[in-house]
Amino acid sequence: MNTMPSTPCDSPTQISRPTCVAIMQPTYLPWIGYFDLIDQVDIFVFLDNVQFERQSWQQRNRIKAQQELQWLSVPVLRSGRFPQLISEVEIVRSALFPQKHVRSIEQNYRQTPYFARYFPQLKAVLERNILSLAQLNESIVRCLAEMLGLKTECKVSSALKAEGKRFELLANICLELGATRYLSPIGSVEYLVAEHDIFQKHGITVVFQNFQHPQYRQLSEPFLPFASVIDLLFNEGERALSIIRSGRRPSYAIDEVRNLVLSAESVAHP
Repeated sequence: MNTMPSTPCDSPTQISRPTCVAIMQPTYLPWIGYFDLIDQVDIFVFLDNVQFERQSWQQRNRIKAQQELQWLSVPVLRSGRFPQLISEVEIVRSALFPQKHVRSIEQNYRQTPYFARYFPQLKAVLERNILSLAQLNESIVRCLAEMLGLKTECKVSSALKAEGKRFELLANICLELGATRYLSPIGSVEYLVAEHDIFQKHGITVVFQNFQHPQYRQLSEPFLPFASVIDLLFNEGERALSIIRSGRRPSYAIDEVRNLVLSAESVAHP
């Protein structure tokens, strides 16, 4: 668990801090901000019992290939299956997956300083005969978190008792886990500000991740941000976690993000 003073769970006036939770959909080969979120909380929950979105981060992500970012997309069964929950999505395993992904990662990163250290373990996870997209993503995230040195406890929402839709489900997950703080990604700000009362009535404080993408060495120029975290791991090794933490800023309180939303709306609609 990270003990940096800027994390939203820290409370200098209390001996023991309240439980802080983050809840995110299981993502394929996530970017570094995903792991900053994991690093800041006591419990991280994979939100797998919500609707699957095609061509989303749930199914694909990017690696660095020379001067551009290259997509890696997991093929899934689609015909007659939509809508479906993330936990219900099945992978099509063929010559295209996982072999093509394994080859692409190897071709683009084998010259990096830490490729030999981390690639075999990642390759082993990709090549397991996992047919569930959610289970594959969860396995990859747990593997990468271990490589980074993260110790955060992880749970899966479909294994919990919490029910509800949208933010009611998130609030009920927090209640079930005894959380008094919820750390949200900034991408949910507009929706969550509008439904903040769902958390407020249960005494749950909502704060928002404030992460500025740090720069680190890559195999070739120019520096391209927002690649999968494996780009950072293969290039920086044991420095990866400290680099992720260097991008962390004090989290936004609900009033701060509400003002940001209002400012953005006034610019869009003068």
